[in-house]
Amino acid sequence: MIASLGMYDRPETRAANDRLWALIRDRLHQKSMPAPDFLTRGDGAYWKAWHAENLVLSQTCGFPYRSLLHDIVTLIGTPDYGVADCPPGYYCSVFVAREADPRAGLAAFRDARFAYNEDLSQSGWAAPQNHAASLGFHFQPGPRTGGHLLSARAVATATADIAAIDAVTWAMLQRWEPFTKTLREVARTPPTPGLPYITAQHANAAVLFAAVQSGIAGLTPDDQDCLMLKGLISIPKSEYLQVPVPPTPEMIAR
Repeated sequence: MIASLGMYDRPETRAANDRLWALIRDRLHQKSMPAPDFLTRGDGAYWKAWHAENLVLSQTCGFPYRSLLHDIVTLIGTPDYGVADCPPGYYCSVFVAREADPRAGLAAFRDARFAYNEDLSQSGWAAPQNHAASLGFHFQPGPRTGGHLLSARAVATATADIAAIDAVTWAMLQRWEPFTKTLREVARTPPTPGLPYITAQHANAAVLFAAVQSGIAGLTPDDQDCLMLKGLISIPKSEYLQVPVPPTPEMIAR
């Protein structure tokens, strides 16, 4: 059995994520549903977990969910992180640039070096490209960094000029990464459904929803604050699937 909570798992949140999983696990055991003792971390927490037939719980990104996973996993619910100016359970991307960069407004960065974590990221690739398209352009793909932290660092070190960071990740980076003081917010994308919790295709989503909801409510205020968790929301699958799919980096770079 596999359970993973890798999307917002970093040294400062690791212990709180472990405690959240323990609460969820114990609630599942009370309902006679088997669950692993510990979270899976590392490479096994992502694509391997999402495709596993014995997946109990994981968190994925909206773009992988709608493009590759929605018909082979079961949607449980969406955590609410209380992102400003977003409906409950929704989030957005924050465009960041260096404080010293004189360009003002997103359109001024249309020819800038755009760092992105990966091309199947909703917040790092899809949302910023969809938003740029609404303004009449696409960002040319710059460095593919492999992670939001690395994209922000690429901007800070002038390897890139702008990046789009998941709003929850950006709040965590501002809390724990001092280099972010050299960056500034340029703009935000419109809200889209947040990173959903998923389980294996034939699992009991209702029992899992109740267990996750109970687990979040059972966290201490300090752990809730550390994880920025406010609750669990039910967002229909259709709302994920209707978010536009952007061009790939290869298509834009032609």
